[in-house]
Amino acid sequence: MKETSGPAGFRAAFSGAFRRTYRRGLQAWPTALLLALIIVLALPAGWLLAPAFVGPQPVTTPETPSWQQAPTSLSARQGLAPLTDSAPVPLPAAVASQLEPVLKPDGGGTITALVQDASTGQVLFDSGGSENRIPASNMKLLTAAAALRAIGPEERFSTTVVAGSSPDQVVLTGGGDVLLGAGESAPDQVMGHAGLATLAVATVAELQENGATGELKVLVDDSLFSGPSLNPAWASGDVEAGEVAPLFPLALNSARFDPAVTTGPRPQDSAIAAAEAFAAQLKAAGAAAGLTVATGVGRYTVPERGESDAAPTVLAEVQSATVREQVDLMLQTSDNYLAEVLGRMAAAAEGQPASNDAATTTVRAQLTELGIPTDTMRLADVSGLALDNQVSARQFAEVVRAITSGTDLRLRAALAGFPVAGLTGTLDTRYGDSSTARGAGLVRAKTGTLNSVIALSGYVVDADGRLLVFSFIGNGLTPGAAGNKEALDRAATALAACGCR
Repeated sequence: MKETSGPAGFRAAFSGAFRRTYRRGLQAWPTALLLALIIVLALPAGWLLAPAFVGPQPVTTPETPSWQQAPTSLSARQGLAPLTDSAPVPLPAAVASQLEPVLKPDGGGTITALVQDASTGQVLFDSGGSENRIPASNMKLLTAAAALRAIGPEERFSTTVVAGSSPDQVVLTGGGDVLLGAGESAPDQVMGHAGLATLAVATVAELQENGATGELKVLVDDSLFSGPSLNPAWASGDVEAGEVAPLFPLALNSARFDPAVTTGPRPQDSAIAAAEAFAAQLKAAGAAAGLTVATGVGRYTVPERGESDAAPTVLAEVQSATVREQVDLMLQTSDNYLAEVLGRMAAAAEGQPASNDAATTTVRAQLTELGIPTDTMRLADVSGLALDNQVSARQFAEVVRAITSGTDLRLRAALAGFPVAGLTGTLDTRYGDSSTARGAGLVRAKTGTLNSVIALSGYVVDADGRLLVFSFIGNGLTPGAAGNKEALDRAATALAACGCR
């Protein structure tokens, strides 16, 4: 082959070299591609296998955020500042301008009202406040005050089992607790605080210790209460509807078949009903001890005892929730039966017969001792179910003032019983519309409702921090007219929002 020289020879030589290199590159490409693929796949595997050769890597724990750590000191106390007398007292004219437009009945009837400054007693608004009115369940405020004073906030009622007049008798004795439960005692509850199952177990234990055997007969002693068990001032329709029932000094569930069902028929003999429930529990508790219980229960005839006669032997006892707790439940739920029982127990605490007449007399006497004029009052019962009751808005406002600001500190126990607007008790479903929502959580008041009667008495702290007490009572109203509740609720809401200067 002949060699060439010069530019032409160089181009020929370069072209030939390039072609040879290109061919060799093409031949080597599959091998390079395979090598690159092996390296790519080997790197992750190397990361995974490396700890096996070099040992575990140190674990770094993330720092716990401060809001997840246990506190090292207590937070500063928070809450509402205590009320002071330096808060301005609303101007009566300004209060009137807020209340007069809203305190109007829906249809027939009239509404009376009184508003006071709680600290000084100054009347800030008065619209027929001294006129006697049918108060409905606002009457329970008077009963609450009387019970707390006459009995005492921390007192309890005992339900006992005593030995009967013969060895085979046990006597369930009522001591005023009508909130008994059929099961075991529930110490954290008001309803059912004392349980008949607990009482039965304690009774069996005592009988065993005394060597009792054989069959037992259960009797009930309900002699603590006297006089008619039904107030003649109550309408028969209200009794039939279950608004109240014949009164006895012991009952299950405030004389209800079921504590969760607060409407409809009630037991007409709550003492016998309680005795039957106790007999069933005694039968269950006594089975293992060889004790049996006769079918049926009876009433115990209290024998005439002379001064030298010994008192019956107490076999077992359970105690109710405190009077404070019972008063609060009575106000929250507006329980007529419980109110009437507390009135009778207040009379008994004053050494009077535990009757309806003595209950109304005791309530009046306790209010008089508080310095509240009662000459114009007419009390037919102590629950407010009777239409013959007559009490003024001024008298209710004075009772609320005594509870919130008076010198008798026993009455402070009733404060927790006032339903809270929009939240608790008989006010839980009210104060939900735009005209009353500002009062939700602020207004605290006892309600009252009968066919043509509506009432609201309570207390509120106004926008300037002043404690005000009030009472609004409507009588002769159009039955079922929704605007009457709204009128009272709007008035209370206006007080809560009042910067009435």
